[in-house]
Amino acid sequence: MDRLIAKAKADMDKTVEVIRKDIAAYRTGRASPALVDNLEIEYYGTKVPLNQIGSIQVVDLRLLQITPWDKNALSAIEKAIMTSELGLMPTNDGNVIRLEIPSLTEERREELSRQVKKRLEDGRVAVRNTRRATNDAIDKMEKAEGLSEDEVRVGKEEVQDLTNEHVKMIDEIGEEKIKEILEL
Repeated sequence: MDRLIAKAKADMDKTVEVIRKDIAAYRTGRASPALVDNLEIEYYGTKVPLNQIGSIQVVDLRLLQITPWDKNALSAIEKAIMTSELGLMPTNDGNVIRLEIPSLTEERREELSRQVKKRLEDGRVAVRNTRRATNDAIDKMEKAEGLSEDEVRVGKEEVQDLTNEHVKMIDEIGEEKIKEILEL
């Protein structure tokens, strides 16, 4: 039973981490390396995340600077940014690419807020699905290995506690991001 609970915890941890990364990529009107970190760049015929071919620095509140380690990658980075759904226009000076992050309109803030809430709900559902699968496995163990009702109850309570803890973590990530999005 301990293995089942440990696996459930690991699965829930992965879900929270995926949500954290996904939510970090939402544009908030503030410069953040997470905005372009994992942007796929076509580099010598291979798709590579931007953070593997250059450094990304926050110059000020609304300006990112991307310095590729290979100057030949500048045009590929610029193209990837322009074709992405970020809605940003890169400025290439031959050595670095600068990205000015425009302020968000009220309408765009509300849209982003809705997208974040939807993504958070997807995360909560994934955590609950893990709970359900673990509880089903505990029920099967009860029949196959003859676990007592107390052992089953304790196991399911542990799984529920894990679920509550991870849903709370997802909620906290979301509250912070939505606050950041709605901030002027």
